[in-house]
Amino acid sequence: MTKTVDLRSDTVTQPTEAMRAAMLAAPLGDDVFAGDPSVNALQEKIAGLLGFEAALFVPTGTQSNLCAILSHCQRGDEYIVGQLAHAYRWEGGGAAVFGSVQPQPLNHQADGTLALADIEAAIKPDDAHFARTRLLALENTLGGKLLPFDYLQQATGLAKSRGLSRHLDGARLFNAAVAQAAQTGAGPMAEARRIAQCFDSVSVCFSKGLGAPVGSALCGSRDFIARAHRIRKMAGGGMRQAGVLAAAASHALDHHIARLAQDHALAKRLADGLAGIEGLQVEAPQTNIVFVDLTGAAREQSAALLKHLADHGIAATGLYRLRFVTHLDVDAAGVDRAVAVIRQFFNPRGSSHA
Repeated sequence: MTKTVDLRSDTVTQPTEAMRAAMLAAPLGDDVFAGDPSVNALQEKIAGLLGFEAALFVPTGTQSNLCAILSHCQRGDEYIVGQLAHAYRWEGGGAAVFGSVQPQPLNHQADGTLALADIEAAIKPDDAHFARTRLLALENTLGGKLLPFDYLQQATGLAKSRGLSRHLDGARLFNAAVAQAAQTGAGPMAEARRIAQCFDSVSVCFSKGLGAPVGSALCGSRDFIARAHRIRKMAGGGMRQAGVLAAAASHALDHHIARLAQDHALAKRLADGLAGIEGLQVEAPQTNIVFVDLTGAAREQSAALLKHLADHGIAATGLYRLRFVTHLDVDAAGVDRAVAVIRQFFNPRGSSHA
């Protein structure tokens, strides 16, 4: 049976053999009592790498963002965020539901940024008629797009000048850092830290491109992390012998960051392979995510294309656009197979070229 090429998300990765060995060997304790040495080591490691005083290991990126927003904001406050930001669009409205913190979503520019003028205009006056604007929340990467570093400096500088806290959903922070490092010539870790230091808090996901089975970390000041720790407990995120998971995340930090460049190269290989197919508009990827839109007469064929892919052992998503995500469990042969299957769908009687 032919192995499925799973391009749905970089969350589908399986732990490597080396990662499994690290998990098996992890010293364990009770993290609710702050007694798990593997969790404590991970928290110290990620905080140090990104230049923060402390960090908190949490089960999911959604919970990490929730803990961050509710630690920065109180009931009746609001946070400024993008319409397509995960913390706003894809996390069930958690900050509003659990914390009575109102989102103020803004439209994105073509490059994924929020216009500085829009951020400025969204900050409410100190008046009883309005929610109190307390926080700017950005995401990098956003839909695979790298937010320009000078923009991050300008946007977070604006927020700071207006008294707002600044949070980064860095679920794919290290993808952003690898892409930025390719531009600057610096190392990915240096770029990750440079991005992170624009913010008061940063959430990092280990279970996407880094390939761990589960877990995120929230980084910030000691006082901030103490508040987040209390919220994590209320949200049910206090785990016991969590070191078996923390060990996987720590292994990923040590071994899986530089290799993200391979995922980015495979995404480009996929996009190049789909170029020129009539009925497809391919967005050039900046990191490991390729978005594809069906155009013209092909616009109504999304469901049929997804079925065709599934029937030929290619998994993808099409919730609002076709999305293909490369990761450590996808190789060049798998990408080439996906390209061939898609080309066959659009030209079933022709050659491999549309």
